[in-house]
Amino acid sequence: MMDQKSEGSRELSPYEVGALLYAPANHKTVIDRLIAEEIQGPYSLALCLEDAISDQAVDEAEQLVIDSLKRVWRAAAEKVFYLPNIFIRVRSAEQMKRIFERLAQGRQILTGFIAPKFSCGCAASYLDALADIQEKTEHRVYLMPILESQDLIDLKTRRSHLCELKERLDAVKPSILNVRVGGNDFCKEFGVRRRWGENIYQISCISNVLGDIIACFGREYVVSGPVWEYFTGPDESWKEGLRREIRLDMLNGFVGKTVIHPNQIPVVNEMLRVSQEDYEDAMGILGMQDDEQVLVSKSAGGSRMNEFKTHEKWAQKILTLADIYGVRP
Repeated sequence: MMDQKSEGSRELSPYEVGALLYAPANHKTVIDRLIAEEIQGPYSLALCLEDAISDQAVDEAEQLVIDSLKRVWRAAAEKVFYLPNIFIRVRSAEQMKRIFERLAQGRQILTGFIAPKFSCGCAASYLDALADIQEKTEHRVYLMPILESQDLIDLKTRRSHLCELKERLDAVKPSILNVRVGGNDFCKEFGVRRRWGENIYQISCISNVLGDIIACFGREYVVSGPVWEYFTGPDESWKEGLRREIRLDMLNGFVGKTVIHPNQIPVVNEMLRVSQEDYEDAMGILGMQDDEQVLVSKSAGGSRMNEFKTHEKWAQKILTLADIYGVRP
C-alpha cells in the first residue's frame, strides 16, 4: 500500500516541506504517533542525530533511526496512513553515507538529509556524500543545508561565504529541497533570546544576517523560517506570537517553519494557507496575456494594483501554496 510519494516517483515542490517537526532520533514514541496518525498533518519530520543527542548516545540513536525508518516502511506496506516527508539530520557527511548504506528498505521512505552548520569548510564533503548516495538509488535523495555557522555572523566573511555556498549548491540545485537557517544558533552567539511577544526580526544583528541570506538565496531557493520555541501556555498568546513571526517570515521572503512540538503544526499550516484575495489576484495576474495591450488592473477587492510583469513571481508562489495548503475563507 506504499503511496506514490513513498516510492520516490515524483519530484517534490520545495514548498511541500512546510512545518518541519524536529524530534530527537532516540525519541521512541514519535514513530508510534506517526503510524497512528496522532500528529495533525500536513507536516514533514526531521529525526535529529545532532544537537538533540548527547555524544554518548549517538551510536544507539543511529541504530534507532535506522530501525524507525524500516518500521515505517513495513507499516506503509500494510496500511494507508499519512506519510510525511522524512529527513535525517546528521552530524557529518560520513554519518550520512553510513546511515544510507544501512537503511536497506528504509531508503524507500527517506526523503533526504539535513546538513547542520553547513559552511565552506564542510560543503564539499556533504555534496560528495550526496553524489555517492544518489548513485546507489533510483529516486532522488534531497539535501537541506542549514546556514548557522559562525562565519556567517562575522562581517568579514559573511557575504563571500554566502556567495561561495550558493555557487556550490547551484551545481546540485535539483537536489537542494530547502535552504534552512539556524536562528537559535545565531542568537546564542550574542546571548539573546526572544520571548513569545517578540520576534526574531526585532534582534537587529540577527535580522541583518537573515536579510543577507535571503538576498543571496531567496530569488532561486525556498528558504525556511527559523524555529519558534514556544508551544504551550496558560492562554493562546504563544500562538499569536508564532503567527506574528510567520507573517514577518513571509514578508521577508521565508516560507515554512522549523517546529519543535506538534502543537505548532496547525498554526504553521494556517499561516501557509493563502487569503481569498491573494488567490483571486494571483489567478488574475497569471491570466493576463503577454500580447494584451494593458498588463495592469485593480485587485479583486478593488484596493490595490496588480501588474503582470511586477507580480508574476509572487502570483506563482501564491498559487503553489494554495494548491498545497489551501485557501482561507
